[in-house]
Amino acid sequence: MTTYRQIHGRSIQAVTTDPTGDVSEGQIWYNTTSDTFKSVVLSEAWSSATSMVNNHDNGMGSGEKDSALIGAGASGSSGTSAVEQFNGTGWATSPSLPGNAQAGAGTGPETAALWTQGTTFPIPGPGAAPASTASYEYNGSSWTSGGAQGTGKIMGGMSGTETAALAFGGRTSLPGGGPVTNTSEEYNGSSFSEGNNLNNGRSKIGFSGTQTAALGFGGDISNTVSGTNVTEEYDGTSWTSGGNLNTARRYIQGFGIQTSSLAFGGQNNATLTEQYDGSTWTVKSTMGSGFATTQSSVSPSASTGIAAGGYTAPFGATTNIAEEWNASANVITAAAWASGNSMGTARAYVHGCGLQDAALAVAGYNGSVVTNVEEYDGTSWTEQNNLGTSRYNCGTLGIQTAAFACGGRTPPPDNGSTTVENYDGSSWTSAPSLNSARTYLAGVGTTTAGLVAMGANPRSSASNLAEEYNGSSWSAVNTNGTTRRLVGAGGIQTSAVYFGGTPSPYSSATEEYDGTNWTTGGSLNTGRNFLTGSTNAPGNTAVLAYGGGTPPNTGATEGYDGTSWSTRPSLATARHALAGGGTASAALAAGGNAASFSNATEEFTGETTALNVKTLTQS
Repeated sequence: MTTYRQIHGRSIQAVTTDPTGDVSEGQIWYNTTSDTFKSVVLSEAWSSATSMVNNHDNGMGSGEKDSALIGAGASGSSGTSAVEQFNGTGWATSPSLPGNAQAGAGTGPETAALWTQGTTFPIPGPGAAPASTASYEYNGSSWTSGGAQGTGKIMGGMSGTETAALAFGGRTSLPGGGPVTNTSEEYNGSSFSEGNNLNNGRSKIGFSGTQTAALGFGGDISNTVSGTNVTEEYDGTSWTSGGNLNTARRYIQGFGIQTSSLAFGGQNNATLTEQYDGSTWTVKSTMGSGFATTQSSVSPSASTGIAAGGYTAPFGATTNIAEEWNASANVITAAAWASGNSMGTARAYVHGCGLQDAALAVAGYNGSVVTNVEEYDGTSWTEQNNLGTSRYNCGTLGIQTAAFACGGRTPPPDNGSTTVENYDGSSWTSAPSLNSARTYLAGVGTTTAGLVAMGANPRSSASNLAEEYNGSSWSAVNTNGTTRRLVGAGGIQTSAVYFGGTPSPYSSATEEYDGTNWTTGGSLNTGRNFLTGSTNAPGNTAVLAYGGGTPPNTGATEGYDGTSWSTRPSLATARHALAGGGTASAALAAGGNAASFSNATEEFTGETTALNVKTLTQS
């Protein structure tokens, strides 16, 4: 009899705690603490991903899950040329496609992508929007024109790479009455040449694979809502029939290779997912959100990919929702904001510091000046001693048991203040004053190595002044490059990042400080003021920015990696002038101005992965 050791090359290990590292699917161990045998089981599921910056439908996509490129198409009633890049965590704006385009197709990796245009937007009327023959190539930083197709294709399929692609099927004009085509063309990196035709001409087709091993599935043969379940395989020369989808669909998407592909979404069964093994389609876990005319990565694996945008099915609103597919031994829990217990005093123009489970909310305004101070322990807020000086819009920094409240204002007048107070976890005492009076400023660091920058004095002005604290006094340091107030900030004195603010009128500017000089960083995807951030991030390479006014109020959340900003899940309550704190993986939002003065608290938890461990039982 074959033993477990002979099959797997190892014996069953006895451990006191379950492993958390690199464990193979099917590996078995004995947990002596729980007196059980356990194993890791393959997990196949869709999970929520961070939403795109913009809404898109009928766009194009390419790249793999953690480096996907998706965009163009339509955004509501308007066409868009916007393109976005996914980095495995969030979305950031990329160079736009030349001109508005919709219903094209894309293939190739993110740094060597090929997109075909489809048709321009908007569609002026019946028969007035012929398919475009144009193609575009992307090198990771810019778009250039590629070779023209012999036959323009709208809602066709595309497989392969930038230098070895296959374009097939589609419709020759829009709206939907335009004829479908069965043409198939191969691209060599500079020009298209005619290949053998599909057996079934169709549009709104799903596709995956390579130039010499392509897969086309589903779609619309006669402009019927039900679509088709037909699958065809291309071997580099000709198309042959493959196994039929279990459910006929059009506006379907997919990724993978010819012998292992995933098909999902569509107009008439928008959450259904099926996997192809080279001969048969098998139903898999459903999507959380139904998509039609969505875009997806073109991952060369059916085990991982991303779908984003489209219409909420059957044909609802254009969306920016995204979902990830993962088939692995890990269960992925998406990043998210969750409600925490409310502050005791509702207010806006409040500032915060500290960690998610040891935070401080200082002062504010709710029709009158609020000097209240509250501490958060990760579960509830408790009232503490008030600030000694009546003011709000202070710049706060430090931790819950050692914090500064710097500057701020008490109207009238509208001028800023030089006042600094020190909190020791119990009471406030006077600390050395700032050199420059300011309100609407932001602070980072500690009470022995602090930094405050920007702001206003009077409040209608803006400042580029910065000061450092060395444990005994404040000193002026190099000014930042842009004059702003109402900014957000994160990091420490020698590795800080300041972002957003006013004027501009709602700035997307970012500047980094290294302890000596200010340098320009990547721009926010959403310019805004009165925003906040993960003020206690350990440096400027992992910071969150959230909330603010655009106007109107926004809950938009973005993460900074030291180079660029990308989207994260939004706050449940859109608001500006709120308190922040914590880190990029464990942030806190409290108070602010929503429809009214708020006391709402939200906690952010970054994406996590964990082994899919199962206890083995005998039946």
